[in-house]
Amino acid sequence: MTTGQYTGATEPDAEQRPRGGRMPRRERRAQLLESALEVFVAQGYHAAAMDDIADRAGVSKPVLYQHFPGKLDLYLALLDSSCDAVIANCRAALESTDDNKLRVAATIDAFYEYVANDTGAFRLVFESDLTNEPAVREQVDRVTHECAALIAEVIRDDTGLPDPASRLLAVSLVGMAQVSARFWLSEGGGIERPQAAALVAGLAWRGIRGYPKAEDPA
Repeated sequence: MTTGQYTGATEPDAEQRPRGGRMPRRERRAQLLESALEVFVAQGYHAAAMDDIADRAGVSKPVLYQHFPGKLDLYLALLDSSCDAVIANCRAALESTDDNKLRVAATIDAFYEYVANDTGAFRLVFESDLTNEPAVREQVDRVTHECAALIAEVIRDDTGLPDPASRLLAVSLVGMAQVSARFWLSEGGGIERPQAAALVAGLAWRGIRGYPKAEDPA
């Protein structure tokens, strides 16, 4: 399937059209990304069209193509920022306290809060219909790898476990958080988000605390 690559000439006054109005480039880009997110979340990559995104943003297609050469470029820009957000949330949760029980709870809750966000951006990261595209697969895998690396560092420092073991445990915690959060959301209710996150955090903590802290060096 094509990525909607635009090869026509750029209209020099496209952004001055009454339809979209003149807007600073950074603001226009942010507006286009917001509109694209709505379309991609609602339709998926393959069904979405650049026409749909331009219409949602209230601009002409030439304006859209001035900022993003094709549909894949637009999708990757969204995916990159979405992945950054997940990783930043995980980092903030780990740095929010030195109490490991609270760290586990905060990290699990970070995934639940992200999945519950009204934008639906998590669907690009965890439910993309374009994972056969190497650039997309790389970004999606980056979330697991980088979040796991952050968690593995805490596990290794606290338990003295070797890097491979710490990383395996960390990947397991990331998987538990994101899969359970998506399942909770798909169920459509029955349990509030804080309680759902707390249940899974309790399960994770009962498991990870079985690896006692390493003795501090004398």
